[in-house]
Amino acid sequence: MELLQSMMNTVSGFLWTYVLIGLLIVLGVFFTLRTGAVQIRYFVEMFRLLKHGSTRQGKGEEISAFQALCISTASRVGVGNIAGISIAVVLGGPGAIFWMWVIALIGAATGFIESTLAQIYKVPQKDGGYIGGPAYYINNVLKQPVVAAVFAILISITFALTYNSVQSNTIVLSLKDAFDFDNVYGSATLICIFTTFIIFGGGRRIAVVSGYMVPMMAVAYILMAMVISVLNYDKLFDIFALIIHDAFYPQAAVSGGFASVMMVGIKRGLFSNEAGQGSVPNAAAAASTSHPVKQGLTQAFGVFLDTFFICSSTAVVVLLAGVYEVGGEITGIKLAQASMSVHLGSWATIFMSVMITIFAFSSIIGNYYYGEININYLFHRRWVLNIFRCMVVAMVFVGGVSSLSFVWDLADLFMALLALTNLYAITRLGKFAYIALADYTRQKKLGVKEPEFDSDIIPNQDGIYAWNKEQQTRESMVDKQ
Repeated sequence: MELLQSMMNTVSGFLWTYVLIGLLIVLGVFFTLRTGAVQIRYFVEMFRLLKHGSTRQGKGEEISAFQALCISTASRVGVGNIAGISIAVVLGGPGAIFWMWVIALIGAATGFIESTLAQIYKVPQKDGGYIGGPAYYINNVLKQPVVAAVFAILISITFALTYNSVQSNTIVLSLKDAFDFDNVYGSATLICIFTTFIIFGGGRRIAVVSGYMVPMMAVAYILMAMVISVLNYDKLFDIFALIIHDAFYPQAAVSGGFASVMMVGIKRGLFSNEAGQGSVPNAAAAASTSHPVKQGLTQAFGVFLDTFFICSSTAVVVLLAGVYEVGGEITGIKLAQASMSVHLGSWATIFMSVMITIFAFSSIIGNYYYGEININYLFHRRWVLNIFRCMVVAMVFVGGVSSLSFVWDLADLFMALLALTNLYAITRLGKFAYIALADYTRQKKLGVKEPEFDSDIIPNQDGIYAWNKEQQTRESMVDKQ
């Protein structure tokens, strides 16, 4: 077992360090240039779409663009936004935060491309609503069913089973630290009960729960960071100056110097916002909207929300507290809790544990949804999906009562393979997202408030199943409500 784990770590480390990170950066820059920096040009439009989408809900089995954003945010906003940022500050110093911001800025363009493609190639379901993602556009457009099946298997195992066991483990430990609740079997059972109730309710219930849970947890956490910032307003300028200075002139305690601080920040950002990794398009495809670009922009905003708002909130709390030590031993959740306690007192430990619990449970919901999408792609059988749901609940329980270093290492390897597969696909199909963006821009310039998508503008009609005239008219009417 130790030999297998060592081999996995070697392969995973090589892929992340020498292949994947460089590829994500290069493609992020390429997509930014090719789209004319869509994530900057349409930043205000993202807020308009967010506000517009939050006022309506999907009908029947449909989910709105806002609900799709909440599902994807539920998955990527987890304990990594708290523990991961604390680790980044300890390993790479304050300067790592700057590079985290940089990779989020360019990664938003990649997120836009993959989510727009997911919308273009979404597939209608018999009971209403839509389904899609990388497995669908790899199979239906690129005509590579084996690659699509491998992707579907990998993402189902990685997110719905492996990552969920880790999230469950985090919740149990958090409850134990905050409330001195040592009954891990009781905690794990409680998590399983809530998980069962939500995931057996299907995608619609997941969307509704995420639509309430994600805004609540994000706003609460960001507001707490804002309160701390206001209380320490006189130190804010120095903190941001420190971040920028250390990004290029890292502290001596940072092992590896400039290259290390940049790598830590970039890797933390990529792990956190998931841009290009092939997970978010599964949620993006489910949205009902009048134009694919709307969901592309909404999910690009999700990258900003994850990094510039939530991750930065943790960074500000930790840096303002001043209890961190570059290269020190106190890191992760413990550092975040200690920092919060400095600002607000001992009760903040309980607040952080509650936040960790909500973040982790929301990730369980979002991660499962990705598995459901891809299990449906592979089998199209309700009984298979129900067996998979039981496996998810079982892994949530196992995760709550076990040590999970092996499955975490396995997930890192699978995630690298997932990302490489998806990046290959969106690089080949990106030209169709550019066409959709040009059409959206043209209509906005003509004064059309809610652009409508005509699939005939796509020269290759392979894989376009949802965008017929009847469906387009219905979604246009929904958008205007």
